[in-house]
Amino acid sequence: MDRLAIVVPCYNEEEVLKIASEALRGVIKDLSDKGKVSEDSFILFVNDGSKDRTWELIEEEHKAYPSLVKGVKLAGNVGHQFALTAGLITAKDMCDVSVSIDADLQDDIAVIEEMIDKFHEGKDIVYGVRKKRTTDSFFKRFTAQSFYKFMNAMGVKSVYNHADFRLMSKRALENFSEYKETNLFLRGIVPLIGYETDCVYYDRKERVAGESKYPLKKMLALAFNGISSFSVKPITMITGLGCLIVLFSIVAAIYALVSYFVGNVEPGWTSLILSIWFLGGVQLLCIGLIGQYIGKMYIEVKRRPRYNIEKILSD
Repeated sequence: MDRLAIVVPCYNEEEVLKIASEALRGVIKDLSDKGKVSEDSFILFVNDGSKDRTWELIEEEHKAYPSLVKGVKLAGNVGHQFALTAGLITAKDMCDVSVSIDADLQDDIAVIEEMIDKFHEGKDIVYGVRKKRTTDSFFKRFTAQSFYKFMNAMGVKSVYNHADFRLMSKRALENFSEYKETNLFLRGIVPLIGYETDCVYYDRKERVAGESKYPLKKMLALAFNGISSFSVKPITMITGLGCLIVLFSIVAAIYALVSYFVGNVEPGWTSLILSIWFLGGVQLLCIGLIGQYIGKMYIEVKRRPRYNIEKILSD
């Protein structure tokens, strides 16, 4: 019988942790009773440097259900992607299959059984995909859809309307552990693993309690990280933009010189029409973008640890 690990990254989730623990324990019991996972399956909560009582609540849950609830305490806040990675790598040697899900329970836990069924059919990776975004505001819906379309245009392979709710087999986790990069974007890394994949579809719910830990600023940072970590198309676009500006500058220069010699221009107009300020701004923008790529290379080559584990609660 396969041992399931449900990996749950947590940051300031004291309002929902007990609720999430109870719901996920119910999922494991139901799957175990149906003979789809082993009785020693478990939940692995990863505390990402929370400032509230999240870790204390994880310890309480582990004490009450030592075989069902385990925990990983990171030494500091490293962000959702690193916290989830820490949980998956920790669970890798303790399970046969994992499911990652956020603590807010907006993802439908009822489809975990469908994920397990597809795993038993031979799927190594099963993505949880939203059917629609009717519960989102117009702004969030528009920005999310634009994000996926832009990522696709930039050549980043990802699953539309999929976040980080997914099943991964043990061998998929082992392969994933070989990806050592510091600039993490799991939605782009997991499709690179290969193996046989499938999707399950569900309607996303409202948060059980608490507030979203992914405001607009973090969403934009995640989007830029995904694009710059998996695609060099922005630099290619800079080259194309440079060629286009040079072409327009030549045309503008010819027009300016002709206007000067026929006397249809005031003194100083020739220099202004060459758009020095515009070109300077474009150059600074391009240099800044290239600098971002160089900065990412600088971070990668130092090979610093992506996270530090302070404590692990196991059997």
